[in-house]
Amino acid sequence: MGNRSAADAGGLLAGPGAAALVGGVLLIGAVLAGNSLVCVSVATERALQTPTNSFIVSLAAADLLLALLVLPLFVYSEVQGGAWLLSPRLCDALMAMDVMLCTASILNLCAISVDRFVAVAVPLRYNRQGGSRRQLLLIGATWLLSAAVAAPVLCGLNDVRGRDPAVCRLEDRDYVVYSSVCSFFLPCPLMLLLYWATFRGLRRWEVARRAKLHRRAPPAPGLPEGHCGPDRAPPAPGLPEGHCGPDRAPPVPGLPEGHCGPDRAPPAPGLPEDPCGPDRAPPVPGLPEGHCGPDCEPPAPGLPRATAAPTAPPSPASRGPLRPRPRAPRPRPPRGPLRPRPRAPRPWPPAGPVRPRLCAL
Repeated sequence: MGNRSAADAGGLLAGPGAAALVGGVLLIGAVLAGNSLVCVSVATERALQTPTNSFIVSLAAADLLLALLVLPLFVYSEVQGGAWLLSPRLCDALMAMDVMLCTASILNLCAISVDRFVAVAVPLRYNRQGGSRRQLLLIGATWLLSAAVAAPVLCGLNDVRGRDPAVCRLEDRDYVVYSSVCSFFLPCPLMLLLYWATFRGLRRWEVARRAKLHRRAPPAPGLPEGHCGPDRAPPAPGLPEGHCGPDRAPPVPGLPEGHCGPDRAPPAPGLPEDPCGPDRAPPVPGLPEGHCGPDCEPPAPGLPRATAAPTAPPSPASRGPLRPRPRAPRPRPPRGPLRPRPRAPRPWPPAGPVRPRLCAL
């Protein structure tokens, strides 16, 4: 009998049981190593101790407990060929721990998505004081909900009539559907919806940021000829192409003849080309016919001569308020070296007769 049991165990370890043992050990070691590094990194690095990383630590803790309490017993059952050789109470505890820790892992992922959505949707409210308390409450609610989902197994729900003690599983099918809905089918769509809303919020924020930077950025160099300077309005309707509007800066130097100069208005309608504008003084007596006032340049050679339009001198009201001219600072003579002031001698009191001092013997 003992030889047969040893032979069966040796056959299991030599066949599929060995593969299950090696795979289970490697899986448990990887889970323990990865999640332990996460917990140690957050505990030792002060920069990582943020409210958001508390969800990561909670998720790592759930996976660590799963690798320590659940996976070894499942590996043992697989090594034994799928048969459960331990007590039924231990099987119920194993099923409850499996349901609770798997539910806690998925709900922690859902809590991370909720935290990211709140940070993007209401950033000002998210950054207020008391954020760590909100994260702790959310993590506590996650673990309490996971324990509530797994509690019916510990309360005897798995003790059904005709139960096979050699098989460790959930016996109640209604509870299997209930735990599946609470652990996966509700959190997973909610998590996807929250991440989709977070992505849309980030995209709108990026579009608004780019539009704001585009409004602040200067115009690109190399504008075509005839454009007015930066922040200038387009030419007024009816003006030929290339003319700047009133009170507009001139285009790049070297423009063809006919463009408006600095502080020049376009020619009045009905006047020949190159006349003096309405803001120009009449020709000075003695100048040949066709010349503008002292502030205008003579017309280019080869063009017909034209006289300036008679205009009245500008009224004092149109000139605007008078502005004082800036005065240059008056130069001060250089100062020489400082000399001490002569002081008058202090008068001493007149010296009287010297009186001998009498010492008491």
